[in-house]
Amino acid sequence: MGLKRRFVCRECGFESAKWLGRCPECSSWNSFDEISSKKDDLSDNFYKKNDTRPMLLNEIESIERERVSSGILELDRVLGGGIVPGSLVLIGGDPGIGKSTLMLQLGGNLGKKHKVLYITGEESIKQVKMRADRLDIKSNYFYLVCENDMDAIQDYIKELSPQFAILDSVQTVFIPELESPPGSINQVREVTSRCLRISKETGTTIFLVGHVTKEGNLAGPKTLEHMVDTVLYFEGERYQSYRILRSVKNRFGSTNEIGIFEMRENGLVEVESPSNFLLSGRTKNSPGSIVTCTIEGTRPLLIEVQALTCSSGFNIPRRQTYGIDYNKAVLLIAVLEKSLGLFLNKEDIFINIAGGIKVTEPAADLAVVLAIYSSFKNKAAMEGLVVLGEVGLSGEVRSVSYAEKRIYEALKLGFSKIIIPKANLKDIDKKLMNNVIGVSNLYEAEKEAF
Repeated sequence: MGLKRRFVCRECGFESAKWLGRCPECSSWNSFDEISSKKDDLSDNFYKKNDTRPMLLNEIESIERERVSSGILELDRVLGGGIVPGSLVLIGGDPGIGKSTLMLQLGGNLGKKHKVLYITGEESIKQVKMRADRLDIKSNYFYLVCENDMDAIQDYIKELSPQFAILDSVQTVFIPELESPPGSINQVREVTSRCLRISKETGTTIFLVGHVTKEGNLAGPKTLEHMVDTVLYFEGERYQSYRILRSVKNRFGSTNEIGIFEMRENGLVEVESPSNFLLSGRTKNSPGSIVTCTIEGTRPLLIEVQALTCSSGFNIPRRQTYGIDYNKAVLLIAVLEKSLGLFLNKEDIFINIAGGIKVTEPAADLAVVLAIYSSFKNKAAMEGLVVLGEVGLSGEVRSVSYAEKRIYEALKLGFSKIIIPKANLKDIDKKLMNNVIGVSNLYEAEKEAF
């Protein structure tokens, strides 16, 4: 049987019949690798003919599948309420962030009632056992196997018929028929195709652990994320204890939900009150510190916006941001200068979202502006203050979504004064009016906050 040879970009998966110095899809240089496979094998077999026929939507019987709880509430939240049977879930993250720990804890919880197969390609089963003992995992139906051959893995799944399978990691597994090495684009794509077929034909839920590139993207072709049902990213600073599980694709739930964990000696522990956790190190009456409330999925989170201004020693002052878009910050600085008459053209400005949270919604705009003002004037905002609002180019404060939910979260944690846009006042419960102040522009917000 002849071999089909082609060149594939290792960054984006673009295929070419000949080698190219620069990828026309992603513009990466020297990223093409030669791969070969049998023409009539693998992917072509995935699309083999069957006896299905087109059916009317009304003729198809509805299948009510109850979600299975993972035993980890934060993971259930991110997945949309639990694990959907027969789904294919991909979880990625930096090395050492806790992906394998999370999957081992998941397998231990599920293994108490369901048959679970944990396939490790990076560690021996004794090493996994040592980690399981440290995490105090004891399950009656939790099977371990060390295997890299996808054909053998398929046989194990067929023999055991587990309800759940965990593959750690997809980059270490290979298909013998392919000449390319494990972890290459061709191997990763074909292994994922096999797993997709297994999950849909047998109803086994499969979790794939994936590595990430230096840019923070999942290693392998971009099509990998399109093939699976759910894509989760495990984020966090390696030298800090908190971890954030974020959903970027979910066919069965919201893609905006996050789960917050803390890494301890006995494994990953759920954070019951994320807002309290994110504000735990905050100092009171500190210039440049403003608290706001952001919405992640359906969950309100109180976060601290920090700003620092100081005289610049350069002709062009520095602007540096962490957790907020740089261009957005530059725009807000310009609005602040124009609306309140500040001269910041000779000031270095640093903005940070404490706790490692990345804020993308505009409801934090007003907090960023007031934090910069507070640091520049060396004046602390009044105690117990939370600020909400989007800032327009003319200095107006625009309405935000879920204002009442954000207010309740702030009051629950002991904050007594919440500045919101005036446009939101008509939607607020009357019993909250004693704690709420409406503002329509930056001038009014500055007067109320300081």
